[in-house]
Amino acid sequence: MDRKVNEDVTDPNPPAPAIRRRRLSPLAITVILVVILILGFLAVASVMSEVLWYRQTGYLPVLTTQWLAAGVMFVIGFLGISVPVFFAIDIAYRKRPVYARLTAQLDRYQELFEPLRRLVKWVLPAVIGLFGGFSTAAQWQTALLWLNGENAGEKDAQFGLDISFYLFDLPMLQGIVAFASAATLLALIAGVATSYLYGGIAFAGRDVRVSKSTRIQAAVLATLYLVLQAASLWLDQYSTLTGSGGIRTGAMFQDVNAVIPGKQILAGIAVLVAILFIVTSFTGKWRLPVIGTALLIASSLVLGVGYPWAVQQFQVGPDEKSLESEYIERNIAATRTAYGIDDVKMERYDAVTDAEPGALRNDAATTANIRIMDPEIVSPTFAQLEQIRQYYKFPDSLNVDRYEIDGQVEDTVSAVRDINIEEQTGWYNRTLVYTHGYGLVAAYGNQRSPGGEPVFLENGIPTSGKLGTFEPRVYFGMNSPKYSIVGGDRSKSIELDFPADAESNAEASADDAKPAEPDAAETEQAVESEETAEDGGRQNMTTFTGNGGPVLNNIFTKLIYALKFQDMEVLLSGAVVDGSQILYDRNPVDRVQKVAPYLTVDKAPYASVVDGRVVWIVDGYTTSDNYPYSETSDMNDLTVDADNPQRDALGKPINYIRNSVKATVDAYDGSVSLYAWDTEDPLLKSWGKIFPGTLKSVSDMSGDLLSHVRYPSDLFKVQRAMLGEYHVTDADAFYSAEDKWRTPDDPVSSTKQGAAKLAQPPYYLTLAAGAEADPNYSIYSTYIPAQSGAGSRDILTGYLAANSNAGTTDGKVSEDYGTLKLLTLPKGDPIPGPGQVQNSFTTDSKVSNLLNILRQGESQVISGNLLTLPVGGGLLYVQPVYVQAKSGTSFPILQKVLVSFGDQIAFEDTLDEALDALFGGNSGADAGDTGTTPTTEDPDTSGDDTGGDTSAGSGSGTGSGATATLDASLKEMKDALEARDTAMQKGDWTAYGEADDRLKKAIEAALAAE
Repeated sequence: MDRKVNEDVTDPNPPAPAIRRRRLSPLAITVILVVILILGFLAVASVMSEVLWYRQTGYLPVLTTQWLAAGVMFVIGFLGISVPVFFAIDIAYRKRPVYARLTAQLDRYQELFEPLRRLVKWVLPAVIGLFGGFSTAAQWQTALLWLNGENAGEKDAQFGLDISFYLFDLPMLQGIVAFASAATLLALIAGVATSYLYGGIAFAGRDVRVSKSTRIQAAVLATLYLVLQAASLWLDQYSTLTGSGGIRTGAMFQDVNAVIPGKQILAGIAVLVAILFIVTSFTGKWRLPVIGTALLIASSLVLGVGYPWAVQQFQVGPDEKSLESEYIERNIAATRTAYGIDDVKMERYDAVTDAEPGALRNDAATTANIRIMDPEIVSPTFAQLEQIRQYYKFPDSLNVDRYEIDGQVEDTVSAVRDINIEEQTGWYNRTLVYTHGYGLVAAYGNQRSPGGEPVFLENGIPTSGKLGTFEPRVYFGMNSPKYSIVGGDRSKSIELDFPADAESNAEASADDAKPAEPDAAETEQAVESEETAEDGGRQNMTTFTGNGGPVLNNIFTKLIYALKFQDMEVLLSGAVVDGSQILYDRNPVDRVQKVAPYLTVDKAPYASVVDGRVVWIVDGYTTSDNYPYSETSDMNDLTVDADNPQRDALGKPINYIRNSVKATVDAYDGSVSLYAWDTEDPLLKSWGKIFPGTLKSVSDMSGDLLSHVRYPSDLFKVQRAMLGEYHVTDADAFYSAEDKWRTPDDPVSSTKQGAAKLAQPPYYLTLAAGAEADPNYSIYSTYIPAQSGAGSRDILTGYLAANSNAGTTDGKVSEDYGTLKLLTLPKGDPIPGPGQVQNSFTTDSKVSNLLNILRQGESQVISGNLLTLPVGGGLLYVQPVYVQAKSGTSFPILQKVLVSFGDQIAFEDTLDEALDALFGGNSGADAGDTGTTPTTEDPDTSGDDTGGDTSAGSGSGTGSGATATLDASLKEMKDALEARDTAMQKGDWTAYGEADDRLKKAIEAALAAE
């Protein structure tokens, strides 16, 4: 009866009704699937476009090697963390005490956690493993170098180990230990947390109860962690050789006598404490390992911090110079070797300061190649004279190159005429029509036309001049469009090649600039077809015939690139025909970086005509910050100067650099060639093993290509910065910094109001570095004392030049190429530095008066680069001066040349005249611009035929007794400037020349009247 009653009684706690799960609607499922498909297609498009690009360039193994290495490292990282964490959680749960008494709070935690236990056990290790996988995948280069490292053949000064141990082995070993330590620590934390949750660890007042299984698990993991810490401490002693904690990079006295022994002792203590934890796993007694851990921490404070501090403060501090001398010598030797400045040739240069007549007689070759065309200024002039159409453009900075013209090597300024699609509208025009630039324009570096414009040796459309026949089309340039679709089987060409009427315009411009007459046979260009442009002009059209990009040969490939560039026209346009190719990643720097990801690429690639092609030449460096005892610096900071003012936000620490690769990129088809330039570099040897078959030998380089190879500017900037301090090899003098130098501030940019002080850039010139040296194409820079504040002096202390002539013989580099020559100047007879010379130019009364006249009206004066040349037994400064209109059609025109030698200055129309005026009426050499500017006659004179003295002072002598008044002359200058601007806008070069002659005569008249 009771049973029946109990059964009929309603349960006060009835089971909760089942929760009805809400099912997703078909629309939601469809949206999710569409999103997944889109993301999947985008991922596939990204992957396949990379595969197609690398396959087309012939460097597919580079991509697959990267992916394979990164994939393997990801798997190792993922499993290396997720598996230990998973087993730590799983073992702690499986070995939990069955009858553990839990607190009420832990009981509630268990109730909340239990439904999620399986999910957490699998998902938590996987999530942590993803972080581990991504972190290790990023270290694929370190891993490959470790597996393929080559011996350097040099040993460090402290441990006697081969340098390769620090370049390849130490970074990888430290990475392995750090990763294993992190995995062990995470597993220990996960295991302890699980054990605590399930009663393996219990707190009862002051007592702590630990189950046997938890004790064993924790002790084993703690032992492994301590062993890894011992290994880390042991490896850390080697890291002191690349550390920057002392006065110099490397192990100094404190490191060698306190830090290194301390780390060795701490490593031994860590091993002993690890043994105590193993004992605890058997005995269950925690006292000894706890005491040992406390001892390890105390020892770390004493041996790792206290003792090194005491040694530094009480032993090194009072006698730092003598105690650190040995280690400073190590730093000096290692730094000079690692930066490639150990073989610099130092020569005392007792520069004279008196400008004697005929002083340049022995420097005829150097004088004849003094560049008066500033590549940082004349780009707008190139654009006005040679851009031809608005859809072309020139870079802001031109290249300095050299070519053999009529049997003589000439220094030139040059640039490719690149395509500019900024003003083009419509996908068709931007992608299919305006696809490439046209031609390379080059001008003599040491000449000027009668109007002050450059004298072109290669110009016009179609291109013609002294460089012979070459493929002029530039599909791959510094400003090429993001992507273009070219080529294919077409009945009619649609790619704009060049305007048909450009040839006549170019000839008119060339006649005005007086270039050398080209051979008609050298200027023939094949024209595929002609069409009428929207402006009514005739256009020459062409079709790309090279192998420059992946072929869009099926709808799948078109879909890939439609998704990649988010332009469905790639898929839908009927103008994309069979055989069409898509060109992208067209910047030569980007192309080299992609096929050689281990290189640091120079920021100044340049284009040259080589073997009938326009070829981009790109320098690549192998770098490291793990060279023992070599001084660590930031490469990004060292390469910043007035011509490269952009600072990279991300630092690039280095203490080893080699110009290991010379790369070329064909401007027509984008093909990339990598030449192993420094075959002794252990880093390049290792990368050659990692990417076999990607590097060509120097023997494969033609003589024409070698003739355009130059010493790279970024490497030179790094080396000049290091030599500013490391030209001193005596440890005592180095410590005192008594002869520390720096690169002078650029005097031109520093004179601009509000401009930041940036270092003067290095310049490429043909010069003879030293008293008995032969002239060679070189890159140079100067030094002044490394002082700041009111006591700083701008006097020259050194002159650094690097031979940039690689020779002209097929497959053979000149023995003198790359030779660094450092001229040290006497301290007793100071030579003015660039800043002082620029100040002298600005404050000289005659120069100032003439500059003020040039600035009258709508004109502004632009000072060109201030060049320094070791000629005539002293140092000659040369600065071109340009005039530019402030409004309207505005571009710089070379009008005057400033020169200085010692404390004397000359300022004339041509460099020849200026040098003759500077050196007593006859410099003894021909500067190369004689006759390029017509002689300007003095205004009408009466009663006085005495001319001004042009051999002294500024050299800007004028005739006396001029009848024209200053006001009339200034008005004539204004009228001539307006007439010249009007003629330029109309393209009337005859009127332009006449107006320019009027301007010159007006200037001379104004000088005479003033």
